[in-house]
Amino acid sequence: MMIERKQKKFWMKFKELFKLTWLPVAFASLCCLAPVILVLLGLSTVAFAASLSDFLYGDLKWLFRLGGLVLLAGSTFFYLRRQKGICTIDEFKKKRKKVLNTILIVLIVGVLGYIFFLYVVVEIIGELLGIW
Repeated sequence: MMIERKQKKFWMKFKELFKLTWLPVAFASLCCLAPVILVLLGLSTVAFAASLSDFLYGDLKWLFRLGGLVLLAGSTFFYLRRQKGICTIDEFKKKRKKVLNTILIVLIVGVLGYIFFLYVVVEIIGELLGIW
């Protein structure tokens, strides 16, 4: 009974983390995900997608990563404000450890999610499509 509660609590927290991080991870991965999507939708040739991915990943990858980080910060801010009710600086000071732990966990999960999604999932799909 106790183990079931802990497992349920873990999966609820996992769902919350996934909701917080999926959009920033997807945005940060758009430098390589956009050419894959274009090829899968039939809107681009493989040669154009390869050229586009070279340009986006080579020259603009830091803009996508910065945008993902901004989205991650924004989603964390709104999560803490709406879900946890931390709206004022006094509430932040009272729950400082919880807030800082949440921010740290979201940042770690976001970075690991980005690395896994971009360098494993998108990489495999891109290689199967012959883009890179």
